[in-house]
Amino acid sequence: MGHGPQRRGGQGLDAEQEESGNRAIMTLLTGATGEQVDLVLTWRPFPTVDGRAAADDGGAYEVWAARGMVRFRRLLAGDGSLHYEVVEVVGRNPIADDDPLALTTIAAERAAAAAGGFDPDDPARRFIAPEQQSYPFGYERVAQLFDSPNAPDLAVSPRDWCSGSQPGTHGALHVRQARAPLWLSGPGVLVGRHELALRATDIAPTCLAALGFPFVDGADASGRTSSERGVAPDVLLARQDGRVAHELLDSAGASPQPSRLYVFLLDGMHQTELQHQLERDPSSLPHLHRLQQRAAVVAGGSIVNFPSITWPSHTTIVTGSWCGHHGVVNPSYYLRDERRMVSPQGVQMGTEVFASTAVESLYEAFHRQHPGCVTAAIHAPFGRSARHAVLEGRNLCDRATVKSLTAELAADINPRWQHEHASVAGEAMLDTRGLAQVIELFTRTDQPPPDFVYHELALTDGAGHEYGPHGDGLVAALVETDRRIGRVLAVLDDHGLFDDTLFVVTADHGMAPQATELRANPTAHVPAAGLAAEIAEPMIWLRDLAVVVERAPDGRTGRVIVADNDTGIHTGNDTGYHTGYDTGDDTANDTGNDTAKPPFAGAEVVVEHHGDGAPRVLAAGLTDDNGRFGFATPSDVDSCRIGVVVRATGRNPRHLLLDGTRLVLDLRAALYGPQR
Repeated sequence: MGHGPQRRGGQGLDAEQEESGNRAIMTLLTGATGEQVDLVLTWRPFPTVDGRAAADDGGAYEVWAARGMVRFRRLLAGDGSLHYEVVEVVGRNPIADDDPLALTTIAAERAAAAAGGFDPDDPARRFIAPEQQSYPFGYERVAQLFDSPNAPDLAVSPRDWCSGSQPGTHGALHVRQARAPLWLSGPGVLVGRHELALRATDIAPTCLAALGFPFVDGADASGRTSSERGVAPDVLLARQDGRVAHELLDSAGASPQPSRLYVFLLDGMHQTELQHQLERDPSSLPHLHRLQQRAAVVAGGSIVNFPSITWPSHTTIVTGSWCGHHGVVNPSYYLRDERRMVSPQGVQMGTEVFASTAVESLYEAFHRQHPGCVTAAIHAPFGRSARHAVLEGRNLCDRATVKSLTAELAADINPRWQHEHASVAGEAMLDTRGLAQVIELFTRTDQPPPDFVYHELALTDGAGHEYGPHGDGLVAALVETDRRIGRVLAVLDDHGLFDDTLFVVTADHGMAPQATELRANPTAHVPAAGLAAEIAEPMIWLRDLAVVVERAPDGRTGRVIVADNDTGIHTGNDTGYHTGYDTGDDTANDTGNDTAKPPFAGAEVVVEHHGDGAPRVLAAGLTDDNGRFGFATPSDVDSCRIGVVVRATGRNPRHLLLDGTRLVLDLRAALYGPQR
């Protein structure tokens, strides 16, 4: 059966948004913008039939590109597993290549750049065209986004080199920006290189399994708990979209079970550059090399959340759930029901409240299993329930000690940052303060050492942005970060904690070099084209009107009923804007939508007769407080010859015929030519 968005609240394109949605997609994929956009993503319900909603079987997800499009469904099988079924392809399926091991080395990136006509020898211009990219777990990562009512109407995945004005960036669906390194190092793992890729959602359950945590009656990727699925508890978190990667774990018990978890999150660290530096000069990264030598190294890394951006990705790693389920879908996102944009990344402090309480953090899991234990979120973007989380206002450290340690550890900061990029210098100082907190927490005598630490190291991200993912500044930042990791390992060694700790080395996303001269921001072209929308890169929330047109049975009058298409109050029965003409059929005007939409007063309505000559205006006016405008119609003119235009400030215009036909762009024909 179809398994569409799990919590509907206006995400994707509904029937009222076909006109503006098709215009926006066309805008994004043509002209100058088309040279910057790889993919445009959305979800649509199945169309209505004879004015009634089609059987709700989950609708279809859409991926549009200049080279072709694909529509697919997410299906729930009888055994409870999720599958994906392609229902339409026009041209080339743009995400058909889902090779999880594509572009895992610098050599592979060089070859792909050359194949696309780019310079493989210039790391700052080593761009990779869409045709040489891969989209691992692409169907799943697209579909999950639209499970959240916070999801946009349209999401844009730019081409590899077409986002922003910094030398390096991320956020796209393709593998280069979506792959993060992933090692599990320490007891309980099978040391060596494993030729597979995992999802970021797999990290948390795999770690909990390695630590011997019990199963709970939580929800799996289908959104149903174990008891709702009629099985014994089979997940390790309240919501678990990922799986336990048993391939990495020592099921034979040849090594002892770890008792502590420490995550080193090298923010924005591009996997191929990390591996290249370890192969080229392991002595420059002695502490990362030490961890790698005792690690299960995932060759394809961790394929992160879409969008591959900091706040959604960190929250995914710590909860084992995609952003469509934890709700933090972007650094900034629009709340339709509240008519406002929120920005966790913008405020940075106290952002744990943005995530859904239906998901469980690793910190909460540790407290559930080990009440009273100490957990720490070191400058982590998501630290809900961590006992120590300075960004959430919870501080277990002695402030004077941390201040003194910070001053001492500042000697590790490379002086070049202050001369070249003040923002990178700021992130180096942030990491210094974080390291001071870790040392203080592990050396205190009045409380036990932490059982779980999620340690965000921001310098690699800052340097990747300012110098590019393969720049010399990034290498210097990695060397500096390795020194901080070494100081952590030394403290654990001194306290006899190293050998029973499971370490994770990963990142929240990859990174790609950018053509900075473009200052590319494809989403900005949508409002520039005259469409009303809320924008937070790479997402678009269109501002639309819901319009019903109808004619009296005697053909002498018509009416237009206009509502705000953003989600209103759930009524449990109908649209909230029933029309009222007596047709003798109580369901004739039922659209199948069970959400009340508030009436829109003051919308301009123009009604025209489209005959053999120039259009003739029949009526013009504004909707009343009930969102209605009535008018006279000539009874000898068919409804299919009467056009209706509805406009309102801050909303996209609507064009219809009085028989209900929506006048919309044929997007397939416009992008790909006539269809057979």
